[in-house]
Amino acid sequence: MNRALPVVRLRVPTDEDAVAWHRVFDDPDVMEFHGGRSAGLSVYEELTARQRRHDAELGFCLWTLVGESGQVMGFTGAQPWPQDWGPKGEIEIGWRLGRAFWGEGYATAAAQMTLERLRAAGVPSVVAMVRPGNERSIAVTRRLGMEQAESFPHPRLQEDALCFRLQLQNGHAQ
Repeated sequence: MNRALPVVRLRVPTDEDAVAWHRVFDDPDVMEFHGGRSAGLSVYEELTARQRRHDAELGFCLWTLVGESGQVMGFTGAQPWPQDWGPKGEIEIGWRLGRAFWGEGYATAAAQMTLERLRAAGVPSVVAMVRPGNERSIAVTRRLGMEQAESFPHPRLQEDALCFRLQLQNGHAQ
């Protein structure tokens, strides 16, 4: 499948994007690998505020993914790994799209834009943490050239989280 990637835009999340993310992620299919059920609006209000701080301090964040017609599709971007387990201290690339936008190449296109921005910001490498069985996200990591490097025991689930890695800068490996 060698089709052209769709046109997407990434922007720093706004207060209004918390409402949009809450709406597009309010779907059991979308949340299957993210706790299984919809999160409250306050979760997205905190998340968008944290992403604005990341953008101001680091020059990158989980950006709002916007389609050609201006609709909010979800988010794609990077942030410091936010958990106290797993690849602590590393930069995680991630994506989550509303169900209506799956299977069209949006996550891959936006993730490739994210990698370009991270390279420009001097980020040496990224990880993607993916739950086993999340074949759609695993496919995106493969399209980005990431390789599964290790797994980490998940503290709340009876499974390991898969850790995919990609070196972005030539030279020093971390």
